[in-house]
Amino acid sequence: MNVSGLFVYLTEASSYRGLAFLIRDMPMAPYRFASTDRLDIAYLEWNPQGTRTAILLHGWPDSPECWKAIAPSLVEAGYRVLAPALRGFAPTRVRDPSTPRSGQLSALGRDLLQFIEVLGLSRPALIGHDWGARAAANACGLQDRVASHLVMLSVGYGTNDPSQPLALPQARNYWYHWYMTTPRGARALRDDPEAFARMMWDTWAPEGWYAPADFEEAARAFQSEDWAEVVLHSYRHRWGFAEGDPAYAEDEARLQPAPALCVPTLVLHGGADTCNHPDSSTGREGFFNGVYERQVLDGVGHFPQREAPQNVADAILNFCLK
Repeated sequence: MNVSGLFVYLTEASSYRGLAFLIRDMPMAPYRFASTDRLDIAYLEWNPQGTRTAILLHGWPDSPECWKAIAPSLVEAGYRVLAPALRGFAPTRVRDPSTPRSGQLSALGRDLLQFIEVLGLSRPALIGHDWGARAAANACGLQDRVASHLVMLSVGYGTNDPSQPLALPQARNYWYHWYMTTPRGARALRDDPEAFARMMWDTWAPEGWYAPADFEEAARAFQSEDWAEVVLHSYRHRWGFAEGDPAYAEDEARLQPAPALCVPTLVLHGGADTCNHPDSSTGREGFFNGVYERQVLDGVGHFPQREAPQNVADAILNFCLK
């Protein structure tokens, strides 16, 4: 029996609690693909027979594998868990070579909505880190009631506006944003994407937080021929240094200024995050018309789902299963 067949058998034959422990020791399932009008979106899946759905969206620079320590707890709670690779990240691929390699945040939100539509999902919980958090929030801003819950890791909502004020310490944290707007920065990213990304991992969280094998696993997602171009466009567009893809002009207009959201929302922010300082997610309650909670995780840096997976999983379930 192959891994997929064994997985289905265990799902049907075992309790969720027993299955969760088995999943931790099973090899990673191969990627599946969902085709939208522009992308073949690669995704990992756990527990296809789950009675509810959670979509886990990785950030930059990372990959869907960042959720493999979170997924078992969600499976145990009865969730079907899907973890797509964002545009530009392997093995997700652009279907038409002429498609602009846009990294604008509205495009990430639209990609997520199309992923939900193609798979026929009904109001999944959207759980995102970094870029994935922005994608999930933008999807909720573009389509009311698309999600049952929204969980944002390491990002405050309403922080996409290029004209927003920035404290000087946060501007210093964003050095790589400004660097990538220059020819020298673009060359550094294109020439050695792994070295560029590794520097972020080395400086955004307390020293020694990750195993080299975890970075090497994530770095496979950076080997897409589109990765550097999507990343460069994303940060340049975010601060007004590059034009957007006209295909997303309507979505851009709907998301600026950031619309208030009605979806129940939880923000989890590492207290030792040196990419997005935890202060950057404070004072955001006015953007939400429904339940809104925020938790700071002491001693945790920019990658909570990797650094403190059990704490993150517990917080997600305590919020989403209320």
